[in-house]
Amino acid sequence: MQNQNWRFLNKVIAGAAVAVLVVSFSTFAAAQEGSTGRASQQVLVPRAPQNGKVFTPDSDKASAGFAHTTYLLHSADGNKPAALSVPTIVDPSITYEQTTETPNSMGCIYVGSPKTSGCIPNVTGGGPSAAGYGAIAIVDAYDNPDAATDVAVFNAQWPLAATSFTKIYANGNGDCTTPPANAGWALEEALDIEWSHVFAPNAAIILVEACSSSYTDLFYAEQVAFNYIVDNYPAGGQVTNSWQGGEFSGQISDDPFFADWEYVGATGFVTHIQAFASSGDGGYEGATTGYPSGSPWVVSAGGTSVYRSTKNAHYSYQGCWSGSGGGVSAEETYITTAGVGFTGGNMGPWANFQFPIFGRGNRVTPDLSFNADPNSGVYVYDEYNGGWFQVGGTSVSSPSLASIINRANNRLGTVFLTAITGDGDWFNTEENNLIYSQLATNTAYAANFYDVTKGSNGGPAVVKSYDECTGVGAPIGLLGK
Repeated sequence: MQNQNWRFLNKVIAGAAVAVLVVSFSTFAAAQEGSTGRASQQVLVPRAPQNGKVFTPDSDKASAGFAHTTYLLHSADGNKPAALSVPTIVDPSITYEQTTETPNSMGCIYVGSPKTSGCIPNVTGGGPSAAGYGAIAIVDAYDNPDAATDVAVFNAQWPLAATSFTKIYANGNGDCTTPPANAGWALEEALDIEWSHVFAPNAAIILVEACSSSYTDLFYAEQVAFNYIVDNYPAGGQVTNSWQGGEFSGQISDDPFFADWEYVGATGFVTHIQAFASSGDGGYEGATTGYPSGSPWVVSAGGTSVYRSTKNAHYSYQGCWSGSGGGVSAEETYITTAGVGFTGGNMGPWANFQFPIFGRGNRVTPDLSFNADPNSGVYVYDEYNGGWFQVGGTSVSSPSLASIINRANNRLGTVFLTAITGDGDWFNTEENNLIYSQLATNTAYAANFYDVTKGSNGGPAVVKSYDECTGVGAPIGLLGK
């Protein structure tokens, strides 16, 4: 079978009808009186070196038929940490093993904005410059009642640009009126909102709250997220999913929930939306992978560790984070049987981005990576759980990578239109096609990606080019994204 695209002409798929309760907010640096003051009055002090222990929240525990969060908290003793009493500032005169990463340090490393010597984390100096388009939708379970406060305090701390923020209850399936509050998922939502905003501050942030963490409710919320972008943001955007569960028989029929061609037929396939999903925090999974991370339509987000100089805290390099999820899907096979054609999932001519590496093989994860080690974790503000936390896990990777891809402004989805065929549409994995196409290049790959070759997640060796810990690697700048 040739390495080719799968073409459909004039195919129209009606988006699912949704009924939602919408609560909208515009958050500004001074929007939450008291919240902003609380952040600005904190005294900034140096932080001691970290000891590398982590805490796994209850929301990160697997259960059949339900998804779980994919974040971990840095902990002094392995127990549930209290909120950080103050945001911390790096003093270059102090020797550090690791430190909490900030919007400015991550912006410096991944998109070159702001540019600072050594990309040292600091609680002053802002974050990446203004960029972004359309909307980034976040799909999570349960309710964070303080979501608007969280992002206002987070933005005010550095400061960052204001967030255009909308919260939606995905209750149109009748499973709830208002999703119940949940501490574990509240912190997940705070993380997702804040780090979706960091790299693309001009993009609107849409939080879609499912009634529960069941696949049924989350898949419904996914439809709400895609349809809300289609209906309100013609420029398109991204949908990020910082959650996963195990693979299951029949998941192929659910793959279209994560593909924009399921929703954009009515608009002529011109609204391009790309889904992202965390690859998980359990390390290498072998002959299986998480879901929806294993769907061929998503960018599967893996994790790195950020290492800094013990002399001056300057950025040194990235390694494979030991917890980064990766594996080979047991369900998403490569379709080769004559006459089968397009299945709505699976690897195949419509999703052949890994063909040059694995041939007619099953889907392998992850695709792209971002700092996810709790020991080099990022700041997250979560009022519901008490304040500031140092957070890691591939829950950081998915919204951050979605934000970086938004910033790159290539506006790719899973449909390609071409004038030579009268704008006949090709259902294809355009974002992953672009990312993977650079592996064979002489100059573009080295310029556009950190090729991670150190560390282990318990799977095959971490090697040059693609590996099952960090995928293609981690982003450098915006080209090729």
